[in-house]
Amino acid sequence: MAIKYKDYYQILNVSRTASQEEIKQAYRKLARKYHPDVSGGAKGAEEKFKEVNEAYEVLKDPEKRRKYDSFGSGMEHDGNFRPPEGWQQQWGWQSGGGAGEDFDFNFEGTGFSDFFEAFFGSRGTAGRGPFGGTVHRGFSERGARQGRDLEADIMVTLEEAIHGSTRQVSVQRGDKAGGVETYQVKIPPGVRQGQRIRLAQKGEPGSGGARPGHLYLRVRLSEHPHFRVEGHDIYYDLLLAPWEAVLGARVEVPTPDGNAALKIPEGTVSGKTFRFRQKGLPQPGGVRGHMYAVVRIQVPKKVSAEERKLWEELSRISDFHPRRG
Repeated sequence: MAIKYKDYYQILNVSRTASQEEIKQAYRKLARKYHPDVSGGAKGAEEKFKEVNEAYEVLKDPEKRRKYDSFGSGMEHDGNFRPPEGWQQQWGWQSGGGAGEDFDFNFEGTGFSDFFEAFFGSRGTAGRGPFGGTVHRGFSERGARQGRDLEADIMVTLEEAIHGSTRQVSVQRGDKAGGVETYQVKIPPGVRQGQRIRLAQKGEPGSGGARPGHLYLRVRLSEHPHFRVEGHDIYYDLLLAPWEAVLGARVEVPTPDGNAALKIPEGTVSGKTFRFRQKGLPQPGGVRGHMYAVVRIQVPKKVSAEERKLWEELSRISDFHPRRG
């Protein structure tokens, strides 16, 4: 099955020598632009958001980025990707099947491209996949052969992880135009990174009367431009100006359930945490975790001449000395 190369650097609009911080900044800029909450359903925004998340999933991870860079441009004149000679040995990927057997099925609706699944996902139809995903085959006493389990990654948004959803996922086996099977996949509220969703007996058919294998979809939570997930809790960096922290303020804080008003007390220090109860991911039993807004005090990079005079006056009259005991 032909696999189209993905230029992740081009997708994020960064150079191949970009630093991790530059990659992170580029991702956040694009994720904010194409996130469903911001794009308002603009044409192509959802697919672009998935594409940006896929690129960041690879380039944010130093090991995956090194592997990706080892492919070079990976492009041939026909536009299809052909990995460089000896890449399997270099990255410890050992196939248990014949030539081409590891790329003999194609997924639609998971949020990830075939290129990602083949080299960075959990896909594998035989032996040990690129990052250790194992596919098992069982045998009965009469020699009947159990169908192989199939495994792929599925990109799940934070909103889906909180509220749950139903996704349509299609599987095409081999290069045949027909034979596409479509399943309704229920993503339960509270799903976590790395959790596997099983579609029983939707893997490869068995032989000799043995049962089919299963289809496993391993959850990868997509990065969110505002929030980060830790367990069942959500964290948000609350940026404050120095005067807001010193004098106090009332600010609007985004939460997964909409904006919430927050009173900032006088003398708030960087790192102070405010809790929003049950604004996180559902836990077993249905009770949601919390959201935490963590204060990060920002200073202006440039000031006008008038502002500089005011800051200099403040430094002259203030008796605050942060480095004194």
